[in-house]
Amino acid sequence: MISEDLDLQQLTTDLKHSLGPGEPVGYLRGKALMRDLLVEIKGFSELEAEELVDTLELRGFLRFLGDPSERSVADAHWEISPHA
Repeated sequence: MISEDLDLQQLTTDLKHSLGPGEPVGYLRGKALMRDLLVEIKGFSELEAEELVDTLELRGFLRFLGDPSERSVADAHWEISPHA
């Protein structure tokens, strides 16, 4: 279970700093990469990390710059902003 005291802004900053330049790319690949990083760097379970990525996306900290339903723009980048 994810703590309500978790600082999503700091978590987004940590995630952004852990990603390589130009990453992540692609809707599903990007979500999986960010989930895996949260597991690796923060010790969350895969389920917790997946829920966190969804929460960060819903709250505007993560924004996919393409349209995941259209193949031609499904390989777009993510915008990661700790200032949502």
